[in-house]
Amino acid sequence: MAKAIHSMIRVLDEARSVRFYEQAFGLIVADRFDFPGFTLVYLRNRDADFELELTINKDQTTPYDLGSGYGHLAFAVDDLGAEHARFTALGFEPRNMVDLNYEGALLARFFFVQDPDGYKIEVLQKHGRYR
Repeated sequence: MAKAIHSMIRVLDEARSVRFYEQAFGLIVADRFDFPGFTLVYLRNRDADFELELTINKDQTTPYDLGSGYGHLAFAVDDLGAEHARFTALGFEPRNMVDLNYEGALLARFFFVQDPDGYKIEVLQKHGRYR
Protein backbone atom coordinates (compact mmCIF):
# COMPACT_ATOMS: atom_id res chain seq x y z
CA MET A 1 0.00 0.00 0.00
CA ALA A 2 1.42 3.40 -0.94
CA LYS A 3 1.45 6.25 1.55
CA ALA A 4 1.66 9.93 0.57
CA ILE A 5 4.59 11.44 2.48
CA HIS A 6 5.30 14.90 1.06
CA SER A 7 4.70 17.49 -1.61
CA MET A 8 7.48 19.73 -2.92
CA ILE A 9 7.43 23.37 -3.94
CA ARG A 10 10.31 25.59 -5.06
CA VAL A 11 10.70 28.80 -3.09
CA LEU A 12 12.91 31.83 -3.53
CA ASP A 13 13.56 32.85 0.09
CA GLU A 14 13.90 30.07 2.65
CA ALA A 15 13.46 32.20 5.77
CA ARG A 16 10.41 34.01 4.39
CA SER A 17 8.72 30.73 3.40
CA VAL A 18 9.54 28.94 6.67
CA ARG A 19 8.15 31.92 8.61
CA PHE A 20 4.94 31.98 6.53
CA TYR A 21 4.20 28.27 6.90
CA GLU A 22 4.95 28.35 10.62
CA GLN A 23 2.72 31.37 11.24
CA ALA A 24 -0.06 30.23 8.92
CA PHE A 25 -0.21 26.48 9.59
CA GLY A 26 2.05 25.68 12.53
CA LEU A 27 4.52 23.81 10.32
CA ILE A 28 8.04 23.66 11.71
CA VAL A 29 11.31 22.46 10.26
CA ALA A 30 11.59 18.70 10.68
CA ASP A 31 14.79 18.36 8.62
CA ARG A 32 17.07 20.56 6.56
CA PHE A 33 19.65 19.31 4.05
CA ASP A 34 22.06 21.81 2.53
CA PHE A 35 23.70 20.74 -0.74
CA PRO A 36 26.10 22.78 -2.92
CA GLY A 37 23.42 23.85 -5.42
CA PHE A 38 20.21 23.61 -3.42
CA THR A 39 18.70 23.18 0.04
CA LEU A 40 15.82 20.89 1.03
CA VAL A 41 13.67 21.89 4.01
CA TYR A 42 10.96 19.54 5.31
CA LEU A 43 8.10 21.14 7.24
CA ARG A 44 5.50 19.33 9.33
CA ASN A 45 3.32 19.68 12.39
CA ARG A 46 2.35 17.30 15.18
CA ASP A 47 -1.09 16.64 13.67
CA ALA A 48 0.07 14.84 10.50
CA ASP A 49 2.93 12.79 9.08
CA PHE A 50 2.59 14.45 5.67
CA GLU A 51 5.34 17.00 5.02
CA LEU A 52 5.83 20.01 2.79
CA GLU A 53 9.25 19.98 1.14
CA LEU A 54 10.67 23.39 0.28
CA THR A 55 13.39 23.33 -2.37
CA ILE A 56 15.63 26.38 -2.50
CA ASN A 57 17.80 26.44 -5.62
CA LYS A 58 20.80 28.61 -4.80
CA ASP A 59 21.20 29.99 -8.34
CA GLN A 60 17.56 31.16 -8.57
CA THR A 61 17.31 34.94 -8.24
CA THR A 62 13.92 35.66 -9.79
CA PRO A 63 10.47 34.38 -8.80
CA TYR A 64 9.46 31.01 -10.22
CA ASP A 65 6.92 30.87 -13.03
CA LEU A 66 4.16 28.75 -11.53
CA GLY A 67 2.59 28.16 -14.92
CA SER A 68 -0.92 26.86 -15.46
CA GLY A 69 -0.41 23.34 -14.12
CA TYR A 70 -0.15 24.01 -10.38
CA GLY A 71 -3.39 23.66 -8.43
CA HIS A 72 -3.11 24.13 -4.68
CA LEU A 73 -2.20 22.68 -1.31
CA ALA A 74 -5.00 22.21 1.23
CA PHE A 75 -5.21 22.34 5.02
CA ALA A 76 -8.22 21.51 7.21
CA VAL A 77 -8.86 23.62 10.33
CA ASP A 78 -11.24 23.44 13.30
CA ASP A 79 -12.59 27.01 13.03
CA LEU A 80 -12.49 28.52 9.55
CA GLY A 81 -13.82 31.91 10.65
CA ALA A 82 -11.18 32.27 13.36
CA GLU A 83 -8.42 31.24 10.95
CA HIS A 84 -9.66 33.73 8.34
CA ALA A 85 -9.57 36.50 10.96
CA ARG A 86 -6.09 35.42 12.13
CA PHE A 87 -4.74 35.32 8.56
CA THR A 88 -6.18 38.79 7.96
CA ALA A 89 -4.55 40.13 11.14
CA LEU A 90 -1.22 38.64 10.02
CA GLY A 91 -1.50 40.52 6.71
CA PHE A 92 -1.80 37.35 4.60
CA GLU A 93 -4.79 38.76 2.64
CA PRO A 94 -7.00 35.65 2.53
CA ARG A 95 -9.78 35.60 -0.05
CA ASN A 96 -13.41 35.55 1.03
CA MET A 97 -14.85 32.42 2.60
CA VAL A 98 -16.93 30.32 0.21
CA ASP A 99 -19.55 27.61 0.70
CA LEU A 100 -19.54 24.87 -1.93
CA ASN A 101 -22.76 22.87 -2.09
CA TYR A 102 -23.38 19.59 -3.88
CA GLU A 103 -26.85 18.19 -4.41
CA GLY A 104 -28.28 20.64 -1.90
CA ALA A 105 -25.84 19.86 0.93
CA LEU A 106 -22.68 21.60 2.11
CA LEU A 107 -19.66 19.87 0.60
CA ALA A 108 -17.01 22.36 1.73
CA ARG A 109 -16.51 25.75 3.36
CA PHE A 110 -13.14 27.28 2.52
CA PHE A 111 -10.98 30.25 1.61
CA PHE A 112 -7.77 30.59 -0.38
CA VAL A 113 -4.56 32.36 0.56
CA GLN A 114 -1.24 32.64 -1.28
CA ASP A 115 2.20 32.00 0.17
CA PRO A 116 5.11 34.42 -0.45
CA ASP A 117 5.95 32.69 -3.76
CA GLY A 118 2.38 32.82 -5.06
CA TYR A 119 1.39 29.21 -4.37
CA LYS A 120 -2.34 28.93 -3.70
CA ILE A 121 -3.42 27.24 -0.48
CA GLU A 122 -6.97 26.17 0.30
CA VAL A 123 -7.98 26.37 3.95
CA LEU A 124 -11.05 24.21 4.65
CA GLN A 125 -13.36 23.88 7.61
CA LYS A 126 -13.09 20.32 8.99
CA HIS A 127 -16.30 18.81 7.70
CA GLY A 128 -17.37 15.67 5.87
CA ARG A 129 -14.54 14.30 3.78
CA TYR A 130 -12.19 17.16 4.72
CA ARG A 131 -10.72 16.15 8.07
